[in-house]
Amino acid sequence: MRSFFKIFFASLLALTVFSLIVFFVLVGLVKGFAEKSKPNVEDKSVLVIDLSKHFPEHESSLPLAVLGEERLPALFDVVRLIREAKTDKNIRGIYLSVDGNGNGYASSDEIRTALLDFKASKKFVIAFGNTVSQQAYFVASAANKIYINPTGGMDWTGFSVELPFLKGTLEKLDIQPQIFYAGKFKSATEIFRTEKMTPENRLQTTEWLGDLYNYFLQQTAVARKLDTATLYRLAAEAKIQTPQDALAANLIDGTKYDDEVKDEIKKDLAIGRADKLNLLSINDYNDAVNVRKSGKDKIAVIYAEGDIVDGDGSNTQIGGETFRALIRKARLDENVKAIVLRVNSGGGSALASDVIWREIQVARQQDKKPVIVSMGDVAASGGYYISCGADSVFAHPNTITGSIGVFSIIPNMQGFFKNKLGITFDGVSTAPHAGAVNVYRPIDEKDKALLTASVERIYAQFKSRVAAGRKRDTAYIESIAQGRVWSGEDAVRIGLVDRLGNLQDAIDCAARMAKLSDYGLREYPETESWLNNLLNKKKQEPAAMMKEEIGEENYRIVEQLKKIKAMTGSVQARLPFEIIIK
Repeated sequence: MRSFFKIFFASLLALTVFSLIVFFVLVGLVKGFAEKSKPNVEDKSVLVIDLSKHFPEHESSLPLAVLGEERLPALFDVVRLIREAKTDKNIRGIYLSVDGNGNGYASSDEIRTALLDFKASKKFVIAFGNTVSQQAYFVASAANKIYINPTGGMDWTGFSVELPFLKGTLEKLDIQPQIFYAGKFKSATEIFRTEKMTPENRLQTTEWLGDLYNYFLQQTAVARKLDTATLYRLAAEAKIQTPQDALAANLIDGTKYDDEVKDEIKKDLAIGRADKLNLLSINDYNDAVNVRKSGKDKIAVIYAEGDIVDGDGSNTQIGGETFRALIRKARLDENVKAIVLRVNSGGGSALASDVIWREIQVARQQDKKPVIVSMGDVAASGGYYISCGADSVFAHPNTITGSIGVFSIIPNMQGFFKNKLGITFDGVSTAPHAGAVNVYRPIDEKDKALLTASVERIYAQFKSRVAAGRKRDTAYIESIAQGRVWSGEDAVRIGLVDRLGNLQDAIDCAARMAKLSDYGLREYPETESWLNNLLNKKKQEPAAMMKEEIGEENYRIVEQLKKIKAMTGSVQARLPFEIIIK
């Protein structure tokens, strides 16, 4: 028996050691392959940017491309890569693929501004698409030449927003939403309590959508040397039905197939028609060059993208505790002289928003470090809550912001459980209000009063935070609050935002406030090692598989249902749902 155990444990030890050796050899091979596969930037290269891809605010923790996953650069990396390409002697131009646009209008504005700056180098930017949406055209209009497939299409019909309403669905399911909200413009609860837009929501949506559309027309008019009245009329009268219509209206420069566009580029580069065209994707260029600025003194750039949630959250959320710790880490770092908070969020938990707001105030007041906010596509409700206390706030003209208001939803599902499922509930409690707030029975009038008071109290706190940060009295803040949504352009006019500008403008402002001339950037959340990414891949697969099976549009509905579940039972400072502009 003793001999058996001796052999058994010796074999187990040998197997363990062998497994560890194999594991580390594989790690070395994969890492070595990744390092050796660093692409070269050949002479007469053309940088390719596929606009249909979504460039996140922060580089997500995706496994390496060598492991079968596409590794996209972050939005600001795309901007920096375009800036690098401007002075890279091996990059002769940019080929912009505009079959769709996976980025919001403010994010697109960042890319578009970088392309306009790139053109100052006298290098070309050529945009090509088979079917071009308005959102894709917004970026394409920065190009020297825009081409569309002769049998393709182009959308030029104006902007629209469609909102879903679930009141009828809840009635069919015998569910009462039980809603508590502060702010007559706080449209987040409308999807549950009405069958169409309220007059207040229609008014605010008409105004901010009009602002975004006017900016779109103004930028197009400048780029294409047209007037906005003509551009508006083309949409109002549905004049653009084919690529040929777009060409006649001077919205594009020609109708060509992809091979014809490539031949034109070869001719410009003095390359033979049969010779290879060096097309370098933005992904490969990101691997080939280093665009991260270095220096002893640092500016911390913290990317806050996604729903604001209590606790740690995931890598696609803004967890209150996670981001409190990130800001704390930056403010206690002696080398960090200023903080830039990049916000792209429609909000979420009011409590988590306040936790983050508090840490920003500690950084500014106790650690004496300037905090600058740069707003992305959306920085509204809780997204504005965490922004309002900064030293200076930047937004794009087409940023969606404001929405200073809160709400809470506790659905009464008693009828659903009893009438649809045959389930009833009963129990005991030790005090009148114990267990009063749940989904199994209606809330009585006294508890409704308590919940209303809680929502009003948090709304008052929200307004006081904004009043202090914007140096305005609460009466004025109330006049522009009420849950109302504003465009970035309007937000500057009414004092919710200090100035229009992109992320680089915000970083430049931070450098001026901290009196820095030579500095590097320290970016948070820090990108995980490729090994951790590989080990965490399984966590990301279910969502990715579902998205692939049901499609991007249907997956968004699933995401909205998850958000509705997250809203239940806590006070929320958030936009109602993802705003999709068509």
